[in-house]
Amino acid sequence: MGILESAKPVIVVCTRDRVRAVEFYRDTLGLILCHEDAFAAVFEAGATTIRIASVPDFTPHEHTMLGFLVSDVDMTVKALSGNGVFFLRLPGFPHDEWGVLSLPGGKGRVAWLKDPDGNILSITDAE
Repeated sequence: MGILESAKPVIVVCTRDRVRAVEFYRDTLGLILCHEDAFAAVFEAGATTIRIASVPDFTPHEHTMLGFLVSDVDMTVKALSGNGVFFLRLPGFPHDEWGVLSLPGGKGRVAWLKDPDGNILSITDAE
């Protein structure tokens, strides 16, 4: 058995404005806020903990930093769109009207969005 094989993952998402980020992850994405402390706001998503941590000089990366594996991409994207989420369209790739990209070879579907700090998130059914 690997050293961390049975460990529960914890994802740390950096934010410059924790109040705004908590509103987004709770109210827009629909995650349940478990608790907040001096260090982070803590959400649960499936079996994973997501900690929203304040980092005043944070600059977001230009790649996906957090993805959500869902059973129905279309339903999830439409629901999030109804909550005001705008989905990104990558230049040169054929997205549908909702911003969903079908991966080559039928390997899944994916849509990307940004949180208020510019962190790129994905919604996908590709494992």
